[in-house]
Amino acid sequence: MLSTPRFLSKSAYSPLIISAAVSVMALTVSQTAAAITTKNVTYTVDDQAYEGYYAKADKPNAPFILLIHDWDGLTDYERKRAEMLATEGYNVLAADMFGQGVRPTSVEENKRLTGALYDDRSKMRRLLEGALNAGRLQGNDVRKGVTMGYCFGGTVALELARSGFPQKAFVPFHGAFDIPTGQSYDQTTGEILVFHGSADDSVSLESFATLGKTLEAAKVPHEMITYSGAPHAFTVFGSDRYDARADERSWNRYLDFLANEYPNK
Repeated sequence: MLSTPRFLSKSAYSPLIISAAVSVMALTVSQTAAAITTKNVTYTVDDQAYEGYYAKADKPNAPFILLIHDWDGLTDYERKRAEMLATEGYNVLAADMFGQGVRPTSVEENKRLTGALYDDRSKMRRLLEGALNAGRLQGNDVRKGVTMGYCFGGTVALELARSGFPQKAFVPFHGAFDIPTGQSYDQTTGEILVFHGSADDSVSLESFATLGKTLEAAKVPHEMITYSGAPHAFTVFGSDRYDARADERSWNRYLDFLANEYPNK
């Protein structure tokens, strides 16, 4: 089982330029036992409102993490993960990739919303730009941050890596690794840390290996870990795919990785 304290509770594609309008909702939605502060943050991309969730550590100059949700949108799962990281000393913005109030409730909606972004990578990058700017306006140095994501969100994190936006690392948990036509990792500036289940029936081990070869050829620093018996979405506690062993090991490795990236936090 996981430990209680941590779960308490580029051709056509240019590097991103942070420049989206952001408005912040009223402070103090809740506070956790570890004295972190959480709130909703709204921001605008392409004249549409988006609503993220911000968990702030109770310390000055905490490192920044952008967290991208799974294909079912920003849910209590991502909010919980953001709070878990905040208790470890990080400021975390769980971004919204679908729009304020847009929370899919069926597989069909999940496919439609994510499919639209897979087909429009420029929009996907604008949404990342808006979320990063929202994090910046909360007082964070987002260019020294880390972007992570779960499933669909892991795929989005790798999109940001390929964009050339400067960050310390990009971390997909059980994401997908296909590279869109015209893209590459030639502009990637940070390290890539990948967590993948060997029993994933959605993203093959062959695809995992191909990513490793691609990153090696592009000279991108990377670490890639697989977990035997772990299926797709193995970190989603409460689901029938949850694998406690793989979740605990990947989470602990992630925290160790962050601690090495930010030794003075």
